Amino acid sequence: MNHPKNKIPRYKLVLALTSLLITSCSNNLSQTLRKVTYPPNFEYTSGQELRSKMATLAFHMQQLDQQLQKQDKLQINRKAVSKTLRNIEDIATSLKARETGSNHPFLENTMREFVSTVSKARIATSLGQTNYYLAGKVSGACMNCHRVNR
Repeated sequence: MNHPKNKIPRYKLVLALTSLLITSCSNNLSQTLRKVTYPPNFEYTSGQELRSKMATLAFHMQQLDQQLQKQDKLQINRKAVSKTLRNIEDIATSLKARETGSNHPFLENTMREFVSTVSKARIATSLGQTNYYLAGKVSGACMNCHRVNR
């Protein structure tokens, strides 16, 4: 077969495309592209980081549910509930979308409201006349978000 001089041999084209495909799958390329395509102060949350923080959040939510399941309100350990709510608030705040946005849209839409609910619940448990109603709503807020965003 005669190939004109300006045509690229097929094996070189396949080799170039394969190299490009392998390179595009590399993690370093993804990080480089994010630096170019996202604003400078944008915080990218990896899927692995999100799953890890959500798993920790779920653990604390389970703790909160167990702490609130006492029949007698006087048996509830107010300090333990308050500490658990603080842990939940810290994790949720770290997941909350920044002003520049997030690569996970549901974080933008619901996490600010969730953090606000947790903060109000924590304050309500620390008052002299302890109120656990909002603490009970915290786990419901998780269920609502996950029902909508799945």
